[in-house]
Amino acid sequence: MKQLVLLAILVIFSFSCKKETKFIHRNISEIEISHILEDSLLNVRALEINEGRVVAASSRGEIYRSVLSYMKDFEVGNYWSVTEDSLKPSNFRSIAFQGDKTFTLSIGSPAKLFSDGWLVYYENHPKVFYDSMAFWNDQEGIAIGDPTTDCMSVIITRDGGGTWAKLPCDVLPKAKASEAAFAASDTNIAIVGDHTWVATGGKVSRVLYSPDRGKSWEVFNTPIVQGKETTGIYSIDFYDEQNGFAIGGDYTKPDENTANKIKTSDSGKTWQLVAENQNPGYRSCVQYVPNRGGKELVVVGFKGIDYSNDSGDTWKHLSDEGFYTIRFLNDSVAYAAGAGKISKITFRE
Repeated sequence: MKQLVLLAILVIFSFSCKKETKFIHRNISEIEISHILEDSLLNVRALEINEGRVVAASSRGEIYRSVLSYMKDFEVGNYWSVTEDSLKPSNFRSIAFQGDKTFTLSIGSPAKLFSDGWLVYYENHPKVFYDSMAFWNDQEGIAIGDPTTDCMSVIITRDGGGTWAKLPCDVLPKAKASEAAFAASDTNIAIVGDHTWVATGGKVSRVLYSPDRGKSWEVFNTPIVQGKETTGIYSIDFYDEQNGFAIGGDYTKPDENTANKIKTSDSGKTWQLVAENQNPGYRSCVQYVPNRGGKELVVVGFKGIDYSNDSGDTWKHLSDEGFYTIRFLNDSVAYAAGAGKISKITFRE
């Protein structure tokens, strides 16, 4: 009888304990780049992967879509505004693919936000310049831009992108003199659950933070290089609610590698400089490699592709091939875009 009781206890204990999955360290040593679409006039800074599709937007107002199984069969759609300047193409630097809808946002005045080609937001102001867009869920999304008054421009939708409203400055941190953002890779916004981080740049480079999908905000200082209109954070990403990374520098001095890489482990409240005086220099986009425990990061810019497997403390240069932006499909395959191309990148040990 005692043996049966002991056996029962062992069975219950074995089922109640979770099996621990060992994290296997790896070191990416090479990449394979396949150009999916090439065009000398192509200029893409906004690209997303969602629900089995790659969607990209160009500075000529073109939208590129493809099912991942057929990456060579890109569908090109030219979207136009329905306003009085409807014959002018839009310079898209922000894109979001949410559910069945593709949202695209142009940069300068007038700023035009489209939902599958239908104009859903329009803003005409001499200082209008939108930089990035992202969604929390199927109903709620956010886009950010440079200040038109004394705060960053933040527009939000709560109805699936049908309508957008600009937040008043009394609910946002006040912008500093010459503080703005960069429309370099559509990665000025990082979202994890309800948490949101927005990176600013220029003469002042800080991180705006909202814990509740844009309903309340605070702001944190950073030690990244700043002081000129071309300096600061160009890209930010978070692996989870605590751990984030940001990169930038000065695109007019792309080889400078001082104070251009920072990371946080406390939700962005404090930031530390990493890889000081080590390459890479200026880069326009950073992304955590998915499912790698926040250890692996990839950055891209017009000077090449770099990789870290120790949370950004050290880096390996993988290629001189230039890109503006990158998104991961899984831990070994990504899609990147830049001047003249959209490409598939495979990472290998």
